[in-house]
Amino acid sequence: MSLTPSISRRALKHTRAIHIDAFVRDDGLWEIDAHVTDTKPFDLSLPSGNLPAGQPLHSLWLRLTLDRQFVIVGVEANSEAVPYRGHCNTIEPEYKKLIGLSLVKGFRHTLRENIGGALGCTHLTELAQILPTAALQAFGGEINRAADQKPPQLDRCHALRSEGAVVAKYYPKWAISPPAGIDTESVLETSHVESPQSHLSNQAISFN
Repeated sequence: MSLTPSISRRALKHTRAIHIDAFVRDDGLWEIDAHVTDTKPFDLSLPSGNLPAGQPLHSLWLRLTLDRQFVIVGVEANSEAVPYRGHCNTIEPEYKKLIGLSLVKGFRHTLRENIGGALGCTHLTELAQILPTAALQAFGGEINRAADQKPPQLDRCHALRSEGAVVAKYYPKWAISPPAGIDTESVLETSHVESPQSHLSNQAISFN
């Protein structure tokens, strides 16, 4: 168990599960399939009827198809289970508005503008918001980074900040104060991996 035991007895009230799979298609495009479910361990009385324990209150799917520049070229949304069938699911076509957006350049801001609040489904929109980092985890190795370009993961979290110890040790070329005695050019050459499929600079990545 990754967390310490609770200091008090407790009863489960709700489970939200999110699952994301990323694929490389035979035609060279990338796809991300995301799924969110909400379940409860007890029967739930809804205005639309009774929901038995363990049955999903929400089971929502979102698929993004990307080109090798992380531009969205296809979207599919499916409301498999919703509390208000015939109403919640009618919003699915709105997610086609994501087509043409870059998943790694201003995506979350544009998402909120186009499908935020009552313009979309709260849960599908929340699911979409976590897909930029999932895409980079899946396809970051496909990026063709020139030797003089900053690795895209730097300055995206506290551990990989330019003034931190991790960057000084593993990416000394890009450290604000590189440690003495380290040949930064040789480190960069040994760590750089080329890929012919795509090219994306660190400056081009901005999720928000």
